[in-house]
Amino acid sequence: MNKLIILSLIIVLFGCTPKQETKIPCYVWTGGPGKATDAELKVKFNDLKEKGIDGLMYSGGQEPETYRRVGKIAKDAGLKFYPWIPTMIQGINPKLKAEWYAINGKGESAIDKPAYADHYKFLCPNREEVYQFFANMYGQVADIPEVDGIHLDFIRFPDVILAPGLWKKYGLVMDREFPQFDYCYCDKCVADFKAKSGIDIKSVKDPSQAEEWKQFRYDLITNLVNRLAVLIHAKHKEINAAVFPGPNSVAKKLVRQEWNKWNLDAFYPMNYNDFYLEGTSWIGKMCKEASTTPGVNKPIYSGLFICPSPEKKISEPDPENHGLLPEELEAAIRESVVNGASGICLFTPERMTAKDWEIFKSAIYTDYKKK
Repeated sequence: MNKLIILSLIIVLFGCTPKQETKIPCYVWTGGPGKATDAELKVKFNDLKEKGIDGLMYSGGQEPETYRRVGKIAKDAGLKFYPWIPTMIQGINPKLKAEWYAINGKGESAIDKPAYADHYKFLCPNREEVYQFFANMYGQVADIPEVDGIHLDFIRFPDVILAPGLWKKYGLVMDREFPQFDYCYCDKCVADFKAKSGIDIKSVKDPSQAEEWKQFRYDLITNLVNRLAVLIHAKHKEINAAVFPGPNSVAKKLVRQEWNKWNLDAFYPMNYNDFYLEGTSWIGKMCKEASTTPGVNKPIYSGLFICPSPEKKISEPDPENHGLLPEELEAAIRESVVNGASGICLFTPERMTAKDWEIFKSAIYTDYKKK
């Protein structure tokens, strides 16, 4: 018996204990709290931590006190905590003036005639008042001790071209850019672009072919993001964002996001393959592009869209209720990691079935880079 004790001590002292298993970093997009009590939130967060989740992108509105309350519970559960607050898309708000909203190529305001759906009320990123609104909102939330950083979403223009899987839903064939979905043509954007380029974009027959005009809009979003990054970093907090895949193949073309020029701490590309009528191998292709694009030198967390009702996917007409089936989840995780992603982010944990969680647990403890 004494020899066994001595042998055990030698193993511990000389580092011969079994190595801890490799684990893929995992985040989730989730939200609330609604009517949930602190006790209920504690149970939920502890459960997510036990299942292998490392942090929350948490959507709880714009009030700092919500994040103060929820953040304490998340930190007690051992989770990183990032308030997830939409940026350019904003509903009616007394703090926002009607003239601050974006204008499309037909001269229509996003506040009056939003593209696609009523909630698509996008602000113009070219207004100092809009930046100040964001700086105040995000700044107050970032000041909360339990907040690890800010997670930006809808930090873009409206989709000038929808993902192909959504065309049928909206009765569209988007084989080119159409003026009613092309933003922003407000007086300030038009005037600033003319001052910079000498081009009156309203006199151009086909603005979709004007590369300078596209770059001008990429830069508007980039400048806004990087100003917010300076603000949040000055508070010694992180800032990251949900972005469209790419950046070059999708994000730039569909929503004017040139996110390889953004000074963020991490990127969460929404690699929602069903929206693009693609399989799981496409997720790997997008992660490869993201991880090898010049300028993207920060972690990539591959956003995976989970099917809420796997048994109904075939008969479900709305592609926004499609997503990865349990039997596709391992491949989606593997494709992400072997192609350069640092980890994954689930949309959403509430969609995960028991089968999903079973496959997930096995997949996140697999060292794919050694295979």
